[in-house]
Amino acid sequence: MEITRLSKRNHYEEIAEQLKQLILDGKLKVGDKLPSTKEMSEQFGVGRSTTREALSALKAMGFIEIRQGGGCRVISSAPVPVELPELQALRMNRETLLELLEARQSLEVSNASIAAEKASEADLELLRGLVQEMEATVGDDQEGERTDLLFHLTLAKATRNSIMLRLFESIVGQLETVIRDIRRVQIYANRSVAERLYREHLAIFEAVSARDAALAGQRMKEHLEHVVSNLMKYL
Repeated sequence: MEITRLSKRNHYEEIAEQLKQLILDGKLKVGDKLPSTKEMSEQFGVGRSTTREALSALKAMGFIEIRQGGGCRVISSAPVPVELPELQALRMNRETLLELLEARQSLEVSNASIAAEKASEADLELLRGLVQEMEATVGDDQEGERTDLLFHLTLAKATRNSIMLRLFESIVGQLETVIRDIRRVQIYANRSVAERLYREHLAIFEAVSARDAALAGQRMKEHLEHVVSNLMKYL
């Protein structure tokens, strides 16, 4: 299989693009089996989680199927348009969604910074427990939704600021729906994507636990920017 070794690590989009082009050019044909994840990871010079993420992207585009045990086979030489109900709903309410995400970022970056300064030991224990649950249930979409929302709610409570908490709770219903729809649109049940979300929440917790307000705010900002940038690909 003709590939170009990557100059950067953890670049699943470039891997997916190379494999897609091989299919479009006919160098990989319908029915062909792809090399193992291990082999492709070695060829591209990346970790297996990055390769799995690229393969999940190709599956979402309709080019390949991923079989039980990890084997992959080309099933189409053209992308299959997929229109999920959740994606239709997000597009219909695009302006409201963008406003909600903008408000969320402003509020939650502040929440993370304040929590780093004011969280009690009990708050930190709750956050630590949620992060551990995230790690233990990586790949379980329903648990991912539940622990994600609880993490952000617990962080809001950890500000020890009733106004900040009420502001968060005022949008939590809409936020819960958005989190669920984003996860489904982006196939968040995919293990490699779920692992990255876990690492981002862990990084936020570690900064809060270290009482580093600036770092906590920065890590929350990076986490939410990642969510928004991925979502924008679909809107």
